[in-house]
Amino acid sequence: MHVLPSGEAFSVGNDHAGVEDLVRRLAALSPAVVGLESTGSFERLAVAALAGNGLAIVMINPARV
Repeated sequence: MHVLPSGEAFSVGNDHAGVEDLVRRLAALSPAVVGLESTGSFERLAVAALAGNGLAIVMINPARV
C-alpha cells in the first residue's frame, strides 16, 4: 500500500492475517477511497474485507497502475 498524501508505504500478506492487518491499518486512517489493482482474482479477499468494513474501493486497471 502507498498512502497519500503522507507517503507512508507498507505491505501485507495476501492471506487472512495480512488482510486483517490491512483493514485495521486502513480503517485507522479513514481514507476517502482505497484503490486496488485488479489482479485476476487475487484481490478478492482484500476487496471483500475492506468493503465489508465500510471502506470505499476503486478497482484500477493494471495497465494504469
